[in-house]
Amino acid sequence: MKGRIVVLPGDGIGPEVTAAARAVLERVAALGGHQLSFEERLIGGCSIDACGTALAPDVLEACRASDAVLLGAVGGPRWDDPAAAVRPEQGLLGLRKGLCLFANLRPVKPHPDLADATPLRPERVRGVDIMVVRELTGGLYFGTPRLREKKNGRLRAVDTMEYTDDEIRRVVTLAFRLAQGRKKKVTSVDKANVLETSRLWRQVAVDVASGFPDVALEHMLVDTASMRLISAPASFDVLVTENMFGDILTDEASVLAGSMGLLPSASIGDGGPGVYEPIHGSAPDIAGRGMANPVGAMLSAALLLRHSLALEREAAAVERAVDGAIARGIRTADLGGSLGTAEVTEAVVRSIAL
Repeated sequence: MKGRIVVLPGDGIGPEVTAAARAVLERVAALGGHQLSFEERLIGGCSIDACGTALAPDVLEACRASDAVLLGAVGGPRWDDPAAAVRPEQGLLGLRKGLCLFANLRPVKPHPDLADATPLRPERVRGVDIMVVRELTGGLYFGTPRLREKKNGRLRAVDTMEYTDDEIRRVVTLAFRLAQGRKKKVTSVDKANVLETSRLWRQVAVDVASGFPDVALEHMLVDTASMRLISAPASFDVLVTENMFGDILTDEASVLAGSMGLLPSASIGDGGPGVYEPIHGSAPDIAGRGMANPVGAMLSAALLLRHSLALEREAAAVERAVDGAIARGIRTADLGGSLGTAEVTEAVVRSIAL
């Protein structure tokens, strides 16, 4: 098959880990006889420096014309001014909105050989296999009005959380479809005891569930969910929630795996190109030192193969190669190892077999 991939390395360690993900994709293409082309463009802080915006219009158009987007990370100290009119994160939000990406998928499945890497007791993470589905286009991050003003001598700021039933329905429906191929359980996380948007969320979730009689639905308040992710993570199958709750819970869930450097993500919409990225940030403190963990980026490449290119066999081959490397002790410093980004990448790429 043929596939066009736009690579957005971004800032910090982004270029290092996207290079690893690209190496995985190129290896898979060579083994499977696929023709994958790559176009590298700017996003985030480096884009602000080059053209004054975090996501240039021509870059967004290139992404729209692609089959998939491979993203590194955005941001860093030099652009870290909360009052700045242009910030790196605007590139990420603009990309999601411009590609109509409404769901972020984050699988959390700790490797059995990394039980000692998590701060939790090994028995707590045994059997954990969670798919977190986070809504991407609504909630506080996109609510209106967004206001900052001085009133009666005091500073005042306002953000609004807003959702429509259609926005909720499409992401909850996706969660149920994913659960049908897993353990057939959906946990819908909200704050329905306080928020009107959460009460709407719960109402729509119940309605969607009626169309999936083979899948069990449970409702859980976000504060309870945050506790259960640590105390009983194996009790979850598919967890679906709104934008801000999902942002927080997925970072918490990374603790289960032992390092944020291990976890991939896929942001998808209705049939257009998806965006694939590791969940970690730009880690400017280690950028350029060749020590970043590339596993999350390589597993994101596997999700790209699965969800955007429909290459399930190749996706599974990448995941097996990563699992095998970890089992052999191939690890970067964040996992207690001594190998660098390039060495881990080479070990995984060499072991990919279709």
